[in-house]
Parts: sequence; C-alpha cells; structure tokens
Amino acid sequence: MEYYFSKTIGGSFENVIQKVTDALKTEGFGILTEIDLKATLKKKLEVDFYNYKILGACNPTFAYKALQLEDKGLKPGKTTNYCTKLN
Repeated sequence: MEYYFSKTIGGSFENVIQKVTDALKTEGFGILTEIDLKATLKKKLEVDFYNYKILGACNPTFAYKALQLEDKGLKPGKTTNYCTKLN
C-alpha cells in the first residue's frame, strides 16, 4: 500500500526544490520548515548521504480544516524531496 504521491521532476536538486516551492506557493502553501537530511547526517554522524530535503508545507486553511477533523493523527503538510542517481 502506498501512502504517498510520487513525481519525478528534471533539473538540478536545488532547481527542483525551487520548482516544488513555487508550485506549492501557487496552490496557497508556504514552506514553514526545511530539513536538510544530507547536512544533518554529515554533521551528526559524519556520513555522506545523497541530497534529501523535507519541506514542511502549510496551507493554513487546509491545515485548520484537517485539524478540526482529527488533531491526533497524521499532520498535514510534508513533502520529501530527494535526488536519485541518474545514468
């Protein structure tokens, strides 16, 4: 069972992060948090990892409606962006 949506976007990693951010903004979402997993793992564990960022996106109207329905379960508004090796 898949519990996520997947989309492949061409371009450099930083360019794709900008495209995702812009697309979310067009739909009324803002980025509240950005977790750079690659940098965090390097700093905390001294290991190399591929580009991987988690964007905390929020549309206040949708978030409020979702929280009115259920405020103890899955929280709205996360996107995970990572880079796969291309041939």
